[in-house]
Amino acid sequence: MISLTDSQKIGMGLTGFGVFFLFFGMILFFDKALLAMGNILFVAGLSFVIGLERTFLFFFQKHKMKATSFFLGGVLIVLIGWPIVGVVLEVYGFFLLFRGFFPAAVGFIRRLPFLGSLLNLPFISGFVAKWERATPWYNSDYLFMEKNDLLQ
Repeated sequence: MISLTDSQKIGMGLTGFGVFFLFFGMILFFDKALLAMGNILFVAGLSFVIGLERTFLFFFQKHKMKATSFFLGGVLIVLIGWPIVGVVLEVYGFFLLFRGFFPAAVGFIRRLPFLGSLLNLPFISGFVAKWERATPWYNSDYLFMEKNDLLQ
């Protein structure tokens, strides 16, 4: 079992609440307050889980600047008060930022009892396999590197 520090446990909670608020903010017709709270909690939770320095390094890598601009720009636009436009920008930025993790997530989901059988259905399996091959692997291994390796 993976052992988590107290700050990582807090981060998991904050991230979970952030996703919860984002989900219900979208369900309740893009409620500005819920979306803003979800954005703040999600980014804060991510910072607690992987640390401030690694969060900064994750968002501000040279090849991820476009994705970061869309994601953080969407957060800012939601905070300003245009929730639909902000969420569209955030979702696009989120997929650009985290697309290197999606094949690993799909591989994990394939091992789960119910969801794995859903992904093996004829139409879905072809789509998932095609999407999995088309997703480029960016260098996202820095999350597990030592601090000295990050600064080189």
